[in-house]
Amino acid sequence: MSSTVHLVVTDLDGSLLDHDDYSYEPAKPVLQVLEEMRIPVVLASSKTRAEMLELRHELENEHPFIAENGAAIYIPERYFQKQPEGTELREGFWVRELAPSRTHWNEVLDQYRLEMPGCFLDFATAGTAGIAEMTGLSLEKAALANQREYSEPVQWRGSDQQLELFLRGMKASGARVLKGGRFYSVSGDCDKGQALLWLRQEYSLAAGASAVYDLAVGDGENDVPMLEVARHALQIPAHNRALPELERDSGVIVGEGFGPEAWSVGVREWLRGLYKSREEV
Repeated sequence: MSSTVHLVVTDLDGSLLDHDDYSYEPAKPVLQVLEEMRIPVVLASSKTRAEMLELRHELENEHPFIAENGAAIYIPERYFQKQPEGTELREGFWVRELAPSRTHWNEVLDQYRLEMPGCFLDFATAGTAGIAEMTGLSLEKAALANQREYSEPVQWRGSDQQLELFLRGMKASGARVLKGGRFYSVSGDCDKGQALLWLRQEYSLAAGASAVYDLAVGDGENDVPMLEVARHALQIPAHNRALPELERDSGVIVGEGFGPEAWSVGVREWLRGLYKSREEV
């Protein structure tokens, strides 16, 4: 093995997409550069498969993607020469599942809905109109956001003390709760970091690569697992909160500005460093 794989794995809302209007216009030139360099851009989000399929089409992105905070990885059929072990073919994708179904988590949440009335509102209860109101999405896009398969987003409305009790109870129920920019995501013991590690190995195996130089991009707490495990991490500042703390102290880039503007600046900085990385291989 002698080749090297380069890979960008990016969060969407607040990172590649603007937090308020979901635009990615400032990132278009850099996305084009990555395409010309044949560096795959893997979308990794709390969004559903349905949402991400629509966005991939808009971006003309034909690479694998990670949905629902790492609960499932979707690889286009025949993207690699061999189907990866542990996947099943479904609607044109090799799918690797890392979490139980949404139905399971809704049953768990039903118990806490009775014990903690008014403390949270989840997508299943809010419905399409409620999701649109909470997110600013159109009704059409809100319907796609509600087509969840492995997780349940929760908008917290209780006190910090009640939140602590809720999080403790969910953990005891076998759930992992990840905090995103707007919601808490209730799912299984999965995250974007675990998904990235698995997918990185598949890229390496498929290419017979000696190394994978990957850049993980994110702005929220739910991005921390992949920011920690990637070769390089790009943190995107947010308007209303500090950057999540990372344990690593090297290989970290902090974007200038916010959203897709910071994404573009940070990815360009990473690209400039690739030549040095290639000399090290």
